[in-house]
Order: sequence, then structure tokens, then C-alpha cells
Amino acid sequence: MTAEAIIAELEALPPSERFKVLSHFDAQADDSWVPESFKRSMDEASAGKLVDMESVLRGDAPPK
Repeated sequence: MTAEAIIAELEALPPSERFKVLSHFDAQADDSWVPESFKRSMDEASAGKLVDMESVLRGDAPPK
């Protein structure tokens, strides 16, 4: 089966079924090239654990 044939079949699917197929492959995306330190930093940023650099340079106490 060619890529064009697969794409045509995907386009013929109802939106909910297409979403299932595409999210299956997106969930299996290889992110091994992303450094673990970057992943941790992104998790910390998502959790709101950011400090303004200017306040750190001024010597302000870190937020609690």
C-alpha cells in the first residue's frame, strides 16, 4: 500500500476515527533525542516553577 492510498483512506474516515488513528501514532513519537534536562525543565515550567531572572539578579527572595 502506498502513502497516498493510506492518506486517502484516512481522509475517508469520520473525524472521530481519524483522530484515534492520528493520536495513536503521535503518542508513539520518538523523543529520545530530547535531553532529559529539557524535559524536566518543561515539566517545571508547566507546574509554574519559574523565577524572573531580574528578581534573582537583584537578590530578591524566591517565591514560595
